[in-house]
Amino acid sequence: MGPSFPTLSWGTAEQAVDLVRDFSPPQAVRKPVRSVRPTRFAVIGCGVNGLSTAIMLQRRYSEIAGTVTIYTKDLPPNTTSNIAGGFWSPTSVYDADSASTRFLEQFRTASRVSNRAFQLLVGADYGVRWFDTFDLSRNEASLQYQLPGGNDLYPQLKIHRDPERYFGFPYVRQYSTMVIEPQTYLRALLRDFYSAGGRIVVKEFRTREEVMQLPDQVIINCSGLGARALFDDQKLTPVRGQLEILLPQPEIDYCYLGGGYMFPRSDGIVLGGTFDRDNWSLDVNREQADSILKSHTEIMKGVKSN
Repeated sequence: MGPSFPTLSWGTAEQAVDLVRDFSPPQAVRKPVRSVRPTRFAVIGCGVNGLSTAIMLQRRYSEIAGTVTIYTKDLPPNTTSNIAGGFWSPTSVYDADSASTRFLEQFRTASRVSNRAFQLLVGADYGVRWFDTFDLSRNEASLQYQLPGGNDLYPQLKIHRDPERYFGFPYVRQYSTMVIEPQTYLRALLRDFYSAGGRIVVKEFRTREEVMQLPDQVIINCSGLGARALFDDQKLTPVRGQLEILLPQPEIDYCYLGGGYMFPRSDGIVLGGTFDRDNWSLDVNREQADSILKSHTEIMKGVKSN
């Protein structure tokens, strides 16, 4: 699972819940004058997107919050979200050549909504922290590119041209961004969902028809990669990012990107840098593991002792 997996969760949740405002029953059961307000909601999936969407429904429909039900095959800590990296950056989210203007507007809005939402959760309770990040480059032209989602989402942005101090790279962009620790964060979301009266049903759906038998008026699909089989979504393509986790090192208080990425969490140092499109495997690739460790060893050779 790649580093930025939770990044857009609050933004996409808000956009999904916004669609509920336009809810209306099928024509055959629609009353001629009164609009129908939904009172029962189902969310399929209990990863970061499922929990965020369910909580957003509870907030938006607080007077009937107890009617939000999550249906899921797995609960944290056994979801795909639990093995995400957790670096806040809306990168590698879409195919730029295929993205429409409308999609890009949705993406920018989701990025900003999520960025603000995670800022409000910074602290040990949710496992969200700010870190200085160093974007390493050997090409000056790279300094002109906008950071994912827009430069304004990354405070304290500055440029360095001092390879003796910055990993041996001639061009470095420094800025602040957030790291989300999946285990802590998902436990906190699960707690918040239960505290607001939410209900979870452990159930595996095998067909779309089984989903449509649910008694809930509104069903929101947050099944992630499972949607390809469940809803025959052949456009859904996984991108596999392998992570290597080193033992925790509290003295490491920064992140870097360049030839891979490194960021610290309380449960270990996260190293990555692979991007395998349409790879469904969850098995460790030993060649990739060796390559990741080698590339980060080379980067760390550029760190000068004070």
